[in-house]
Amino acid sequence: MLTPRTRIVARARTEGVLGSPVRNLVSILIFMGVVVTAATIAYMAAGWSFSDASYMVLLTVYTVGYGEVHPIDTPYLHTVTVGTMVLGCTGMILLTSALVQFFTVMQLRELLGGKVMSDRIDKLSDHVIICGYGRIGLMLAQELAAAGTPLIVLERNADRLAEAEAAGHLVLAGDATEEESLVRAGVGRARLLATVLPDDAANVFITLSARSLSPHIEIIARGEVPSTESKLRQAGANHVVLPTHISAERIARMVLHPESEAAAEQADLARMARDFGRLGLGLERFTVGPQSPLVGLEVAQAETRAGHACFVVAVLRDGDPPLFRPSPDAVISAGDELAVVGRLQATSLHFLLES
Repeated sequence: MLTPRTRIVARARTEGVLGSPVRNLVSILIFMGVVVTAATIAYMAAGWSFSDASYMVLLTVYTVGYGEVHPIDTPYLHTVTVGTMVLGCTGMILLTSALVQFFTVMQLRELLGGKVMSDRIDKLSDHVIICGYGRIGLMLAQELAAAGTPLIVLERNADRLAEAEAAGHLVLAGDATEEESLVRAGVGRARLLATVLPDDAANVFITLSARSLSPHIEIIARGEVPSTESKLRQAGANHVVLPTHISAERIARMVLHPESEAAAEQADLARMARDFGRLGLGLERFTVGPQSPLVGLEVAQAETRAGHACFVVAVLRDGDPPLFRPSPDAVISAGDELAVVGRLQATSLHFLLES
């Protein structure tokens, strides 16, 4: 039985022997185009019309042999006809072989590539299964991949599946509501399943199926309406996330209790400071004054000004939500409060930026 490594090597050797089917096919098509065009022009040079010349060329190239359009009774016409037969028939043979090569290589790539992906999935254990690669599924996969967590994306939409594969994730084409798809995704070996489809009924069904297939797995389910939460928990979900409800709550807090949102922002920055401290870095916050040389500069320009000894990690403006990990082209304005990270040895990080 072939191992995954053997299959990969076989696939590489197969493509190496056959070459690039697309390149070969295009080259032969160009060759045939040149032969047909040159032969047609040659017949027309002997006084034939374009329709008679092109018809004679096609009869010769395709070896149909219905008969000559005009008598081939001069050495010139003999030479043109022989050349068309030799080059045209040879080109058609090559074109047929190139088409066979093209379809063969495409099938081999699909077969070997699918086998490699299947083998990698079969070896997964203690992984995360993400059902659905929409907006939330995409963000979840990005965060898990960045943390080095093994994951597999289970999606039935071909475009989204291709997008997930292009992002470097293990993917499996299938309907997550079908138990067979969950089994192929390794639900019995997985640590966690996240069903984040925008369809509450589908999420409930997936939760039921996953819980019946794997009693120990942790399940996180997405819900669109609050009434779905109880159904998801009864189906076996350990955690239920209601994105719309969470967003509405946060907006309401911002309107009714802006001070609590400010406290949350302070907590985020305090947590960042503790994390940076473990790495030997310091976090300093300061307000950009009206006369500060930073006014009007982009974040990247300000960091270059400091010799990249410190970096802007957040920009806080009155009336706007804090901008964490600001874009390099974000412009600094007077009154902005900047959160700056740099080495702990630096006596004043903001001095490095404004000097």
